[in-house]
Amino acid sequence: MGIVNTLKRRVATRLLARSTRHGIDLRTLRFLPDSITMPLQRDGLDPLPELAQVRAATPVTQLARMFGKGIWLVSGYDEARALLARGDQLSNDLGQFVSQEGRDPSEQIGGLGMTDPPHHTVLRKYLTPEFTKHKLARLEPLIEQIVEARLDAMDAGGTVVDLVGQFAFPVPFEVICELLGLPVDDRERFHSLGAARFDLSQGGAGVFGAAAHTREFLISQVAQQRLAPGVGLIGSLLREHGHELDDVTLGGLADGVFLGGYETSASMLALGTYLLAQNPEAMAMLRQDDAVVDRVVEELLRHLTVVQLAFLRFAREDFELGGQQIKAGDCIGISLLGANRDPALAEDADVFDPRRDPTRHLAFGHGLHRCVGAELARMELRIALRALACRFPDLEVAEDDDKLDFRKLSAVYGVDRLPVRLRAAQDASQATVTIGA
Repeated sequence: MGIVNTLKRRVATRLLARSTRHGIDLRTLRFLPDSITMPLQRDGLDPLPELAQVRAATPVTQLARMFGKGIWLVSGYDEARALLARGDQLSNDLGQFVSQEGRDPSEQIGGLGMTDPPHHTVLRKYLTPEFTKHKLARLEPLIEQIVEARLDAMDAGGTVVDLVGQFAFPVPFEVICELLGLPVDDRERFHSLGAARFDLSQGGAGVFGAAAHTREFLISQVAQQRLAPGVGLIGSLLREHGHELDDVTLGGLADGVFLGGYETSASMLALGTYLLAQNPEAMAMLRQDDAVVDRVVEELLRHLTVVQLAFLRFAREDFELGGQQIKAGDCIGISLLGANRDPALAEDADVFDPRRDPTRHLAFGHGLHRCVGAELARMELRIALRALACRFPDLEVAEDDDKLDFRKLSAVYGVDRLPVRLRAAQDASQATVTIGA
């Protein structure tokens, strides 16, 4: 295996060097060097021990050199928070490393997460007013209705059901479709595309291919609604700002909301349920008052940190961070998981403690590119997990961990299938007798 990995690293380096000479196109990469994938790997819910070792030794460390530039990993909490706040010294423009010549509009790189000011500032102003707590409050009845419908379907589905397919994915997917004003069609297709957007096991090729499919769908939806604006966010933006936003730009904005709105929340609901099933105390706390539920949700967000890495940053200038000299042009990956497990943030940070006072965790990022949908995600988690805990207080995972499909190399960590037993064996047996009587 050591020889194979060495060969892979050498081939990747040559491909990247060749790309540099002719215009870098990350779509051509079929794999990533092992030296830079460590922060994306986990042991169950926990990061690999190597991440903690690197953080303890040097919270800002150089993983490799590519394109003649340093590839850095920031894993310490203080360093990560400081870096995320440095909007003026960093660029999120991934497009500079992807050849876009002759590309279809659906394949262009953009959206809030990969855009710099002043363009980022202009784009964000369209979305921010739609994601305030006050504006989102109108969605609570809708979310509750969707959650109850999914719980009813699970209840009717038998003693053991797949929580991902029956609950964790459908709930945020239906919510975000309603929010944007999109048809709730092709659920399975978008489930697969969402996972593929963050799957780095095949390098950049699969990621960009899946992204093109989703963006193409959303651009076409914008074009259709430009003729007859719907009742959702896309229709609202077209009515108020349609003269300012072309189909590709608005489609790109919608793409960020769409993908972020269902894929990350789906992972949180699935992994959150997996963790809660092992923690009866936390499951019971979710049946208490709002303040207690909020506490549990914040600890789940910190401990799980399903978005493992923030969007890549590129240094605009030389600067010092954590005792290391970052050079202009260097690429910086920020391990949100590493930062949220740092003892500098919380005592016993590797332990899930539902009674922990809420921390200033970085699950939604920080600074200029903090997740615009953070409050919507919190609302969904509070409503969905509380309802799940009330309906199925004895829920348990129905398969051993080694049979679960945890994602191997994904920017958004998750599990693709989670069979759960909805009731304790005795309760399930009694329910079967009642139904058959």
